[in-house]
Amino acid sequence: MHVKKAALGALIAALCATAAGAASAQELTGTLKKIHDDKLIVLGFRESSIPWSYVDSKTNEVVGYSHEIALRIVEAVKQKLGMPDLQVRKIPITAQNRISLTQNGTIDLECNGTTNTAERRKQVAFSNTIAITQTQLLTRKDSGIASMEDLGGKTVVVTAGSTSERYMRQYVQEKGGDTNVVSARDHSQAFIMLQTRRAAAFFMDRDVLSALLSKARDSADYVVTGEPQTREALACMMRKDDPEFKALADQVIAELQTSGQAAQLYDKWFLSPIPPDGVVLGTSLSDSMKELFAKPNDRSFD
Repeated sequence: MHVKKAALGALIAALCATAAGAASAQELTGTLKKIHDDKLIVLGFRESSIPWSYVDSKTNEVVGYSHEIALRIVEAVKQKLGMPDLQVRKIPITAQNRISLTQNGTIDLECNGTTNTAERRKQVAFSNTIAITQTQLLTRKDSGIASMEDLGGKTVVVTAGSTSERYMRQYVQEKGGDTNVVSARDHSQAFIMLQTRRAAAFFMDRDVLSALLSKARDSADYVVTGEPQTREALACMMRKDDPEFKALADQVIAELQTSGQAAQLYDKWFLSPIPPDGVVLGTSLSDSMKELFAKPNDRSFD
């Protein structure tokens, strides 16, 4: 009799747990519901955005500072949904298609070197800021270029679809100069255009420029120069009007930053040898980043 009662109690408990799980699933909305129903989360990654998100040529794995943050968010999603075996798919994206792929549901989350701007927030949503950087020029030491004013009559390359591209084109238009602005598919192609003298300068985030230089055999021939033009708040990108998913991502990032883990992650990717060749970028944590880690937020600078 006692055995039957025990078995019945276990059955009731199991049924209650199942019902609770079903109710929980029904309460999900937006991206979390999509992930739950598909049993899959899709991450967008960049192939050459060192040290944010890139492919390690030796292991063919996606690595990087911001990619690790994306993986932390994935773990939080697994825990919230009670799906430890949730499948993770990674899709290569570019600066040009990242917003449209987020909007149409192809990717669920993008943590790379994407800048949070008011214009972009009309199309997508952004998490708490994961890094702060500035834009400058990369040029040959013998180019005669030391500032934006020296670009007259010269060609400057930018990465297509980036905030740097928009800023440079607007800058040239407002100044009424004869600077020729050309777009490259990605950061690597832009640097190759600089190396092959198809461009006199490359305008981009300082961290990206420093990372490209750290890998170049002819790095001694180049210099990052000029007054910083913009401050960039880099963040993870997701679909609009999904407060539940944004809140989860924001919580993960805030906990990383206030616990000291984000500073450790920064040291790993900016102050220590990174794959594939063990180069050290040597970019110390800025005062702006220290302030961000102390008080996480999702503010942009425009």
